[in-house]
Amino acid sequence: MRAALLRRRTWGCWLTNQLCTLAAQKANGILGCIERNMASRSREVILPLYSALVRLHLESYTQLCSPQHKKNMDLLEGIQRATKMIRRLEHFSYKDRLRELGFFSLEKRRFQGDLILAFQCLKGAYRPVVTGKGVIALN
Repeated sequence: MRAALLRRRTWGCWLTNQLCTLAAQKANGILGCIERNMASRSREVILPLYSALVRLHLESYTQLCSPQHKKNMDLLEGIQRATKMIRRLEHFSYKDRLRELGFFSLEKRRFQGDLILAFQCLKGAYRPVVTGKGVIALN
């Protein structure tokens, strides 16, 4: 029984690491495409592309898998640090760039999504379902 739980836990960690790596690769590829093909580094050009294409992958991954390992969170936050390619924000610190652009860190966005889900559960939008093995799912 313990071996089966350990295998499941190990499989889950491996799967989370793989999904994190894939999400990072996809976001990095899109970011590289934006960087190569856009001559202007102005905020008006880069920010809409970054928000619609790159940040979408990062946020959906953090909500889907909610990475717990610091290595995975640092990998995804590292992609978000690419906001320094926007002109006049190169010399700002990471937190100052996020504040200037009106973004939150991915960890804060994940926490916000968890709070929204908890609120919806409390208000009755979702009903918890307990399966045969004691696992709670949302219906």
